[in-house]
Amino acid sequence: MFCLHICYFIFLNYGKKKLITNFEHLERLSNRSRYVARSCKEIRDRYNEQEDGLYYLTTANGMVYQTFCDMTTAGGGWTLVASVHENSINGRCTVGDRWSSQQGNNLNLPDGDGNWSNRNTFGTAEGATSDDFKNPGYYDIKAEDMSVWHVPNNFPLDHWNLAAILRYHTNNRFLRLYGGNLFQLFKHYPVRYNIGSCSNRGPAVPIVYDHGDRETTRMFYGLKPRKEFEPGFITFRAINNERAAMAICSGVKPIAGCNTEHYCIGGGGYFYPDQCGDFPSFDYDSLGMGQGWSASKEMTEAAVLLFYR
Repeated sequence: MFCLHICYFIFLNYGKKKLITNFEHLERLSNRSRYVARSCKEIRDRYNEQEDGLYYLTTANGMVYQTFCDMTTAGGGWTLVASVHENSINGRCTVGDRWSSQQGNNLNLPDGDGNWSNRNTFGTAEGATSDDFKNPGYYDIKAEDMSVWHVPNNFPLDHWNLAAILRYHTNNRFLRLYGGNLFQLFKHYPVRYNIGSCSNRGPAVPIVYDHGDRETTRMFYGLKPRKEFEPGFITFRAINNERAAMAICSGVKPIAGCNTEHYCIGGGGYFYPDQCGDFPSFDYDSLGMGQGWSASKEMTEAAVLLFYR
């Protein structure tokens, strides 16, 4: 009987402490909505926040939106602005392929949905590994560098950092040359069918690895593509043999051949029929086998998260 009373007392006190702790945590998260900043870097610098998580930002026009801030990598201050998520590797420019075309493989729509260079927004930050995501920061923030995380599909936000198969960032302030964001960069380098030959690609920017390295990047792709790229870069607006444009070769730079559909993501509205989609031809030989031209299962089933700082 004595133990019963003591145990009940301990249980009640534990419950009260846990309730207080949860309340304090929620109150602290709620207080973030009072911050006034256009980027996670401004939140870090102005309010000395150092915890990863969801924060509220405000555009130059006063629009308030929520996104994820990486406050720990390489000094922190990274703003999540977009994610590219392949919802169906077997779909060919079908519903959900927002970073290429949801309107079919159409020669008359060379830009596809055009989301690399427009102000459309979609998705939620918390669901960025479960669906495509793009917030106003994509075109509003003036940044200097990019960070990229490859996170397995459907992982919850709290575990993105540890779950990522690759994480890397640039550190040479290259975005200053292109208006400060991808919205402006892709004005310089349109993601459009028949824009030129495969030698007419955009800039290739060296990266610093936060998790993974050149060799692990190489091994996430098929045997044949490994002979055509060099790991350790982010490349913009790559063009393949069929003159289809892909937006980003994330983690690599094409150096030989023009088969970029096997390792670059996003694109315009027209490809060779078997290539169209957000991950255009990652499953060319067989899904997720990492053989021939096909990318590995790990790479095919991971969302690509894009950050600015």
